[in-house]
Amino acid sequence: MSAQRRPMRQAPSTPSHEHEISDAMSSSLLQYYQAIEKASQDMLKAARQGDWDQVLKLEGACALLISQLKHNASGRPMGEDEAQFKSRIMQRILVNDAEIRQLAEPWLDDLDNLLAARPKTIH
Repeated sequence: MSAQRRPMRQAPSTPSHEHEISDAMSSSLLQYYQAIEKASQDMLKAARQGDWDQVLKLEGACALLISQLKHNASGRPMGEDEAQFKSRIMQRILVNDAEIRQLAEPWLDDLDNLLAARPKTIH
C-alpha cells in the first residue's frame, strides 16, 4: 500500500492573507482615530457647558489614545480609502479643537487675571 500524500497547507503569509492582516491593522488604526474623534466631541460638549475639569480629563484621555496610536501606527501604511477616511476624521477633530480653543479663551483670560491679581510671595 502506498502512502497517500496530503497536500501541504499553504502558509498563512499568502498575499490575500497579508491583505486581510493589513486591512485589520488599518481598521484598528481607524478605530483609534474614531476614539480620538469621540473624545474631542465629548471635550467640545464639556467646553460648551463650561465644565473645564471634564475637558482636562478628556484631554488626558486623548493624549493617551494619541500615544497608543503613534505606537501602533509606526510603519503601517494605510490604503487610499482608509487614508481618506482618516483625513475626514482629522478635519472634524481640528474643527472641534478650534471651537474648544475659542471657548477656552475667556476662561484662560480669567485665569490669567486671577493669577495676576494674587500677591506674589517670596519664600
